[in-house]
Amino acid sequence: MQPPILIIILVAIMAIAYQLGLKRSVASAGGRADIRHLHSLPSYYGAYAALWCGLPALLMLGFWTAFENNIVTNLLISSLPEAVQQTDPQRLNLMLNDIKNLADGNIVSADIDPAMRQAADSYQQLQGISAAAKTVVVLALGILGTLWAWRRINPQLRARNAVEKTVNILLIISSSIAILTTIGIVLSVLFESIRFFGKVPFMDFVFGLEWSPQTSIRADQVGSTGAFGAIPLFAGTLLIALIAMTVAVPIGLMSAIFMAEYAGPKFRAAAKPVLEVLAGVPTVVYGFFAALTVAPLFRDLGEAMGLAVSSESALAAGAVMGIMIIPFISSLSDDVINAVPQSMRDGSYALGATKSETVLRVIIPAALPGIVGGILLAVSRAIGETMIVVMAAGLSANLTANPLEAVTTVTVQIVTLLVGDQEFDSPKTLAAFALGLMLFVVTLALNIIALHVVRKYREQYE
Repeated sequence: MQPPILIIILVAIMAIAYQLGLKRSVASAGGRADIRHLHSLPSYYGAYAALWCGLPALLMLGFWTAFENNIVTNLLISSLPEAVQQTDPQRLNLMLNDIKNLADGNIVSADIDPAMRQAADSYQQLQGISAAAKTVVVLALGILGTLWAWRRINPQLRARNAVEKTVNILLIISSSIAILTTIGIVLSVLFESIRFFGKVPFMDFVFGLEWSPQTSIRADQVGSTGAFGAIPLFAGTLLIALIAMTVAVPIGLMSAIFMAEYAGPKFRAAAKPVLEVLAGVPTVVYGFFAALTVAPLFRDLGEAMGLAVSSESALAAGAVMGIMIIPFISSLSDDVINAVPQSMRDGSYALGATKSETVLRVIIPAALPGIVGGILLAVSRAIGETMIVVMAAGLSANLTANPLEAVTTVTVQIVTLLVGDQEFDSPKTLAAFALGLMLFVVTLALNIIALHVVRKYREQYE
């Protein structure tokens, strides 16, 4: 049985366990009229039974799924002839992949002989046994846990304490997983970046003005020495992000102010969902729009004004990216403005201020921390966008401040460096991790600066 189906069945058993625990607690108290004799509410007893049903079974399912493949593979290796087991590890791994592909009905890289067919049948049999055993064990644990909890339920059982303690532990584990995942991502990028900086000097990477990551494969190869100066990439990233925010911030903020303070209920109910539809459009669609419509439009307008506009330009990518980001700023700013207490508006009107003065001098300053947070989120989205830049701005690492020329960004180069069959020993591939690390540092610095700004204004207007 597949794990998703098994989880659905287990959730159904947990629901049954909840009802059994609830009814058991009511019956042990002598009926609904006497539930005051219970230590906890009946719902806690139901949750107690459901947790005893689900947690052991889910833990077993997780461990079984994690180690199932390794165990089945080891059993398969032990069933192979002794001569095959003693072969070279790389050749053995290739043979195992062929056996697994044959068992799954995929293409194999070698000729199919009776021994391989027998090994594939053995692998299928081991997988079937493992799946059946997993299903039986997981469901048995769920049922046994339900029976164990059901028998323990009595009026003196501190079900609320047990349930809240368990939920607290689950919350701690969840937050720890999030923190450890973040630490793991940072460390993995950091270690690979250290390997890169062992081959390319740090100063050349940070302050270099030329980006050409093509390295030579042979010692006698010419023209591929490689240049890893990251300045053009970060300059292109900031240029496109600046153009995007120039488009998105005024439009998004003014639309939020209009819908929150000036628009009627009917217009707001119709306009807000339409505006937020932009957030659901895939970025590849924005990329097509930028490449097929916006970029040719800017090029034609530039020719009409005597300007040389590249077919792939930072202006086209930034403008379309700004359109994509408008819903983020508009929706978040609208929610923050609506969260400003009505008493502040009433006090401003009572002092004789007009509506525009109230918006500019009361509402916007009071909502500024949330607005800055929304803009920061939009900046992060702009810096991390890839598809629009690939299709509208190109891949040329040009160090320029001219928005009419083609540029590239850090994220685009990371994708480019890691596409295809690459070795993780060459500076070309390791450069992607160094770019990721530098992008992380820059984003962290922006977050810290924005946090200080938010705190400053929040202290002033609270």
